[in-house]
Amino acid sequence: MSRRSHIPSYRLHKATGQAVVTLPSGNGGRHDHYLGTFGTRESSPESWAEYDRLVAEWLANGRRTIPTPAASDLTIHEVLVFYWDHATAYYRHPDGSPTSEQDNIRLALRRLRQLYGHTPAAAFDSLALEALREAMIRDGLCRGRINKDVGRVKRLFKWASSKKLVPLASYQSLLTVGGLRAGRSAARETPPVGPVGDALVEETLPFLTPPVRAMVQLQRCTGMRPGEVVVMRGIDLDTSGPTWTYRPGSDQGPHGRHKTAWRGQQRVILIGPRGQEILKPWLRLGLHEYLFQPAEGRAAHDAERRRKRKSKVPPSQANRRPKRNPKKAPGDRYTVAAYDHAVGRACIVAHCLRCEACRRREGEKRRDWLARIKSCAGLKTVHWHPNQLRHTVGTEVRREAGLDAARAVLGHRSPAITETYAEIDVGKAAEVMGRLG
Repeated sequence: MSRRSHIPSYRLHKATGQAVVTLPSGNGGRHDHYLGTFGTRESSPESWAEYDRLVAEWLANGRRTIPTPAASDLTIHEVLVFYWDHATAYYRHPDGSPTSEQDNIRLALRRLRQLYGHTPAAAFDSLALEALREAMIRDGLCRGRINKDVGRVKRLFKWASSKKLVPLASYQSLLTVGGLRAGRSAARETPPVGPVGDALVEETLPFLTPPVRAMVQLQRCTGMRPGEVVVMRGIDLDTSGPTWTYRPGSDQGPHGRHKTAWRGQQRVILIGPRGQEILKPWLRLGLHEYLFQPAEGRAAHDAERRRKRKSKVPPSQANRRPKRNPKKAPGDRYTVAAYDHAVGRACIVAHCLRCEACRRREGEKRRDWLARIKSCAGLKTVHWHPNQLRHTVGTEVRREAGLDAARAVLGHRSPAITETYAEIDVGKAAEVMGRLG
């Protein structure tokens, strides 16, 4: 039996004649809990009932003893250690891989640890949270990011309060701090995410590797999320009907693997004739293999560079063998960050060919050249992200078939969320007002 599955035993404390159970505290310590008169379940039911209660609470708290409110003098750093164990076990996909929320929590709580790590957790109140928020503003975070990170801090204290690591009053004090409102704070404002034009996407496609180009085109046809297109596998596709269906992670439970799977929602993505033509070259015999793999993109990139090479290839490079154990090898699928990075790099290259200021810098060192290009004012107007394709499809479907159809295509439960993705067709309103206004 593994130590992880071991349950502390009910045993006799010889010195006092009482029943006792020793529970690990989670930080290396161990605590004895006296239960009363030692005996069997029939002769001493009170001690066994106390044993069952303590063990149940210990298991529910992640195999850690729960401090009493009077002894709750933990620092914020110690509470963060306990909370991180909970977060890594809770925020994960059905296959055990971590979700993106783990990284969000780690980044949000890093600043809390730096400023208040040695502060008693019970002393962290609304004023301390406002001071933490001011530090975020000074660091240049945007208003939306600040509100989300403040919410994660509140969620930390809500969990700690439920586990009796901090007094309930500490969490209640933090609830009095409201979110920042647009135009009523010094926080940086960011423009809302909108759709990307097809002309801009077409200009970028020639500078993408074949797998990334196919993912962009497929997103444009279906409106799926970037996280859904990078995990496509043959096992998740149903190609029996005229319209294909894609259920992300269909073999990982009834709800699969997608952004709202933890809410118990099902995600069905419909793929029409255009999307099917894009997918057919990427279907594989191994149904559990990812359709779009970075290794193939890397091979296509190297082959293109070799084709454009003007100088002769030296024999040492022509006969070079691949390393047996490279420090960094391509994964079996793209991550959302790698997908977004590939699109961003293609935007830079496409912009450089048109921008005269950038073309004049071609003779500079490549590192300095890329740094100056990123600060180019013209690049900011042509740089787009894969998630904007979802806004483009939502706006198009809403214009053609209405809000309910856009909600079904995007996989939203609430129409209010769809309205943030599918922009209102001002052209129709202008046509009506031209007749009536």
